[in-house]
Amino acid sequence: MPSLKNPIHMAVIGAPHGIRGELRVKTFTGDPLALGDYGPLYARDGRAFEVLDIRSAGTVVVVRFKGVEDRSAAEALTGTELFIDRSALPDDGDEDDFYHADLIGLSVRDDSGATIGKVAAVHNFGGGDILDLTLGGRRGVLIPFSKAAVPEVSVAGGYITVDPVAAGLVEDEDSEPEADRRPAREGNGKQRPRGPKDAGGNR
Repeated sequence: MPSLKNPIHMAVIGAPHGIRGELRVKTFTGDPLALGDYGPLYARDGRAFEVLDIRSAGTVVVVRFKGVEDRSAAEALTGTELFIDRSALPDDGDEDDFYHADLIGLSVRDDSGATIGKVAAVHNFGGGDILDLTLGGRRGVLIPFSKAAVPEVSVAGGYITVDPVAAGLVEDEDSEPEADRRPAREGNGKQRPRGPKDAGGNR
């Protein structure tokens, strides 16, 4: 990859589509069809890819890249990850608008203002955005990226504020004792099934 100061993962190339060099591509952009609006895309080995044509195809887009003329050339690209530099992304200057990449490396503060760690990564496994934190030397601490769990994000200030209770990092002192939270029993002595605990939604 060329000297991208802050590489942003934009897409990954999938299987060929047809015999003319087109490829199925999974994008990580808000608008999948906007993939070609950011200029050249770069692979990890430094190769540049120019989007000549792009169209929607269900959960992916079908892309024709410059220089990829047949199925054999397309097959060789399967699995290639594509990046751009953060500087190529639009920035309207609104503090409330940010990219996931902007969160990585931010300090994590608790509700008292004390710094307790850093943001290591942002994930989404299908149930909403999740922040991967490093707290006090512990890695892989996952919390929901919801308004309740993360009430403040200040990219300019270099930090996020986390509510430890809403984020599930500490027990809620006002919650009922364990004995009082046992599932109610039916008349036949069987426990009534309980639904899953809400883990919080997207911000």
